[in-house]
Amino acid sequence: MNVNLRKLEIKEDSRGKLVEILKPSFVKQKITGQVMIATTFPGQERGRHYHKRKIEWYSVIAGEGILSLRDNNTKKVEEIRLTGKEMKLIEIPPYWFHWIRNIGESEMILLIYIDEKFNETDPDTYYDMQE
Repeated sequence: MNVNLRKLEIKEDSRGKLVEILKPSFVKQKITGQVMIATTFPGQERGRHYHKRKIEWYSVIAGEGILSLRDNNTKKVEEIRLTGKEMKLIEIPPYWFHWIRNIGESEMILLIYIDEKFNETDPDTYYDMQE
């Protein structure tokens, strides 16, 4: 699979936890774009789309989910379990059809970084495998 999955370091002390989710040393290109938080209720999913030019990074910060990734060329699907207890950051490159489903019993909180600010007139979001 041609995605970058990084195990994130959780720093903990008497005050709580600190996790660096995204910083310049984690990515090859200059950081631009936007950061979002999405919540998903148990049994629900988000996504089922791909981008032609945008790169997305996902990190589940609370709850648990299964991220499904389908290569637009081979149609092969791979699944990755993401949980707030063992934080990971996954980079989703262009042309990878992706969706995440909450498999837990509580609300899942997903932190998302997209390397391009959303443009309503040119969203670069495709909900079908056909171009």
